[in-house]
Amino acid sequence: MAPQPHGHDAPLAAVFDVDGTLVDTNYLHAVTWWEAFHQAGHRVPMTDIHHTVGMGSDRLIERLLGEDRDHGQDDALSAAHTAVYATWFDRLPVLDGAADLLRTLARRGWTVVLATSAQGAELAALRRAIDADDAIHDATSADDVESSKPAPDPVHQALEQAGVPPARALFVGDTVWDVRAARTAGVDCVALLSGGIGRTELEEAGAVAVYRDPAALLAGLDDSPFGRMEDALRRPG
Repeated sequence: MAPQPHGHDAPLAAVFDVDGTLVDTNYLHAVTWWEAFHQAGHRVPMTDIHHTVGMGSDRLIERLLGEDRDHGQDDALSAAHTAVYATWFDRLPVLDGAADLLRTLARRGWTVVLATSAQGAELAALRRAIDADDAIHDATSADDVESSKPAPDPVHQALEQAGVPPARALFVGDTVWDVRAARTAGVDCVALLSGGIGRTELEEAGAVAVYRDPAALLAGLDDSPFGRMEDALRRPG
């Protein structure tokens, strides 16, 4: 087992987004949201939908349809997306290295918490796909917070679940909304390209490091922000 990275009684927290970060679902969300909008008579370009994935459904709908939309449709749109997306629950594709990354961090003494916009049965399906509950300390979903990403509420909730201050945590996500939520909460964000968002966009949003996918982060873990935080906390003084 690797040396424990934290000194005394204070743990470190590794907070993970799920969609696009641990499970390869961002394009599934884009397609299923497109279908939901189509069923309601809205023509929304797929590329616009893709760039809103990572937000909670309320923020996603508002960004794509605007404040002047018929708000009475919101619940039906969200329900339609959920129904179409649920047809994939038994075949959600976990990203290479995702489970190994979580287990490696847990073995190194990190408290692993998921922070996702997924809810209820969807979150359960994602956790089944990842198949690493033995490494996951807790999870916060859209059900647990007042405002979804890019608001910092999910990150604050994850830190509370882990019992750590922002300075002892790192967030791993794949969208600009993840980076913004983490930064607003005072947490550095390590970004992955596996959600389909470009390196430049992620870096401009404030990501402190960018990797291709969970496997690439795992392969470079010792030299990553995770390894550097471990090293800093092991130094005397």
